[in-house]
Amino acid sequence: MQLSFFDLFSIGIGPSSSHTVGPIRAAHRVLTDLDAAGRLTDVVRVRVDLYGSLGSTGRGHHSDRAVLLGLLGEQPETVDPAAVEPTVRAVWRDHRIALLGRHPIDFDPNQDLILHRRRSLPQHPNGIRFRCYATGKRLIDERVLFSIGGGFVVDIADLDAGTSSAEAAEPYPFRTTAELLAICDRTGLTIEQVVLANETATRGADEVYDGVLAVWRVMQECVRNGFGTDGRLPGGLNVLRRAPLLHRQLTHDTPDALTGMDWITAYALAVNEENAAGGRVVTAPTNGAAGVIPAVLHYYREHMPGADDAGVVRFLLTATAIGAIIKTTASISGAEVGCQGEVGSACAMASAGLAAVMGGSPRQIENAAEIGMEHNLGLTCDPVGGLVQVPCIERNAIASVKAVAAARTAMHFDGTHLVSLDTVIKTMRDTGADMMSKYKETSRGGLAVNVTEC
Repeated sequence: MQLSFFDLFSIGIGPSSSHTVGPIRAAHRVLTDLDAAGRLTDVVRVRVDLYGSLGSTGRGHHSDRAVLLGLLGEQPETVDPAAVEPTVRAVWRDHRIALLGRHPIDFDPNQDLILHRRRSLPQHPNGIRFRCYATGKRLIDERVLFSIGGGFVVDIADLDAGTSSAEAAEPYPFRTTAELLAICDRTGLTIEQVVLANETATRGADEVYDGVLAVWRVMQECVRNGFGTDGRLPGGLNVLRRAPLLHRQLTHDTPDALTGMDWITAYALAVNEENAAGGRVVTAPTNGAAGVIPAVLHYYREHMPGADDAGVVRFLLTATAIGAIIKTTASISGAEVGCQGEVGSACAMASAGLAAVMGGSPRQIENAAEIGMEHNLGLTCDPVGGLVQVPCIERNAIASVKAVAAARTAMHFDGTHLVSLDTVIKTMRDTGADMMSKYKETSRGGLAVNVTEC
């Protein structure tokens, strides 16, 4: 499987896993490696260059802030979202930064943090170059890292790395859906049980169970925060936060036959408005697609009879299998394959999770995921103004409803279908390779251009 639940579902801050969470981790990694080598105190200057999609939409996605937070020693899981603005403002005002929070140096973001809007590195669209200098302009470290989606950060060697030792230790390793279904056929295990067996190769079962529910609690908190915060989103588009308004309507109005769909929309809006505001969210599997899985999971937990915490775990571990296959064999990066890799992946994962808690067989679950992904093929990533707001917020809401429809469609049949999930994932990867770069998170095409022109 290669990827754990704890890789795909990590806790961070908005608005973007590849543009915010990834750069925080990258900057933090560079400095902690220097610190471990005893060279941090030699550093008198740091120069950071952001390339490709990071350079094109870096300010709208807060990539520049993210680099500063990582240099300061912050981590996505623990940084206080309320403290980000004053912390970043102080660096810009004082032209000083304390590396890892304890080694102060001069740092002018205008000179030392450069966004290359039209330059990319050949290995991946989201490249970051760090140069650390000692006195006399002596270069003591240069690192190039890539933020490849979902908060994952790799260097050039990692991009070419083969099978990990963690994968080899798993009792049921798989890379494709065909391999996963073969395991289920041979062993009689459900998809959830296969993933749990692989997770417990390195962790105790209680640790896995508690960790999954801890992530679920962050999702719940994110929805509560989204429902409880009125106003408009930052960034200049003046987008109204609609989740609180919809929540109040749903709480007080008489329900009708389609009210469940409205609740799904409300849950997704709440998460993605929190993400757009820089709040704490769960990458699921990315920040740009963070609302889909929590929305469908809330629908299960709050609106379906018999729902319980065991079902939450079943949902999320099943979704993990689908996300791991997509991430391993294709991509979840909007900068690499467009939004089909973000919202499309989240839709497939949510479809699979819901089918699992509805009692679906492995083949019905695979069918649900296939439907969810297939009908997001070709989806571009064209954020207006470089902000994860339009069309991203509504796109999560629509994909959440689509995931429920996909799961329910699959559950009416026995799982036999013409197009496999593996085929759809390959098609998504190939479509992303053919997609012009202006439609892949650069804000140089699609709605990002046409809305600006209106």
